[in-house]
Amino acid sequence: MKVLTVNAGPARTVGYTDAPGGRSGIDKRPVDGPVRVFVPGTAGAGGSGVEGDTVCDARFHGGADRAVYAFAREDLDEWERELGRPLTNGSFGENLTTAGLDVTNALVGERWRVGPDVVLEVTGGRIPCRTFAGFLGEKGWVRRFTRAGATGALLRVIEPGVLRAGDPVEIVHRPDHDITNALLFRAATTDRELLPSTLVAADWMESGLLRVARDYTAKYGA
Repeated sequence: MKVLTVNAGPARTVGYTDAPGGRSGIDKRPVDGPVRVFVPGTAGAGGSGVEGDTVCDARFHGGADRAVYAFAREDLDEWERELGRPLTNGSFGENLTTAGLDVTNALVGERWRVGPDVVLEVTGGRIPCRTFAGFLGEKGWVRRFTRAGATGALLRVIEPGVLRAGDPVEIVHRPDHDITNALLFRAATTDRELLPSTLVAADWMESGLLRVARDYTAKYGA
């Protein structure tokens, strides 16, 4: 299990986002050399936890519990075959493109040691949005991505440090529950009756998904 590339993107003015200011940092490219990873500000106010990367819409991205986004190269390869076009590392706006790691089925709260310094904690999966769809330029993209369910992993930084392409990834902790990124994503999108069951992972979930689960449970019960 390893990091193939660390990816970052500057803010660009684009025509496919509803983010304030019409700018997006989703177009991420592999970075040469070491990249610092750190704890950004709180959700809704903080940016990316990856040096040189930009978050333009803090409503849904960035902050301490969405500091880093990882996506598996294996899942990009599946999309390459389905879409019939090449997808370079960073094509899904991910900061880390990984190999050999089951990112989508990682447990919420699972911790990864990446390289010698950094420890990251899984907080949930990415919910597709208009910016993602516009960037990919694929018809019905939000529906297609949701149906596939390969959501990647949002991560908080537990121990900051420096990452490089080629760094090994080791799973150093798994919490005592069975809520995976895939299950939480399914609960938040297509099977909301599952939301109450995901609250066993509440201590680790990113704030947006946690709010969805708590609001649903308060309204409809467990």
